[in-house]
Amino acid sequence: MFLPNSRYAKVATVTATTSTGATVVALKLRRLTPAGGQPHTVNAGDRLDLYAQARSGDATQFWHMADANTALDSRTLVERPGVTITLPET
Repeated sequence: MFLPNSRYAKVATVTATTSTGATVVALKLRRLTPAGGQPHTVNAGDRLDLYAQARSGDATQFWHMADANTALDSRTLVERPGVTITLPET
């Protein structure tokens, strides 16, 4: 269902039946484990995919930064220059 490098690739699923009798498959709640990292001050124009490429060589791993900062939408992390975010260890 998800690409192997997706944050959801290894998340368990659950099957349920709705009140109309339809069967649906949903992801179980994904628990985040505490992540260490280094503080980083966001600059105008910063992008998480570029951070990921520089740190791990894989821009698609930007979601590790979202996880480290408990952000559901990773884009919100770099919206405001001057805020401090955590860049996780690779």
